[in-house]
Amino acid sequence: MSATRVIKKYPNRRLYDTEQSRYITLSDIRKLVMRGSEFQVIDSNTSEDLTRSILLQIMLEEESGGQPLFSAKMLSQIIRFYGGTMHGMFARYLEESLSLFTQQQGQFLNPLAKDPMNSMTELAQRNMKVWAEMQQKFLRAAGFKDPSAEQEQQ
Repeated sequence: MSATRVIKKYPNRRLYDTEQSRYITLSDIRKLVMRGSEFQVIDSNTSEDLTRSILLQIMLEEESGGQPLFSAKMLSQIIRFYGGTMHGMFARYLEESLSLFTQQQGQFLNPLAKDPMNSMTELAQRNMKVWAEMQQKFLRAAGFKDPSAEQEQQ
């Protein structure tokens, strides 16, 4: 059994899970995502990787029903980064931010945590430090000078 589960998408728009040898739905793929399962969706004819487009379909369905995660303002701001000079940096920034958030969520929800208030304080302090470091990297990569380095030189 391979580490990455292969889902084939056929021309009739049906999705076939090669591991379970059965057709599945977007809802089934959403469940794989929620469980943290590694998978790849490939076009059955061209072998093109369709994983991103399938995940975007799932996000669109989620955004259409219930309470959306992204506001119109946020989506507009994200769209403005496409094709711009900061496109790659913004993508890495979002990815690192989400990874950090996921790690901290796991730590915060850990039932073995000693004192919840102390854990919250430590988490907030770590967040401030990590966000400051990420912001500095982001600004340096964008060509801006580091204001703290300028103050030290004076």
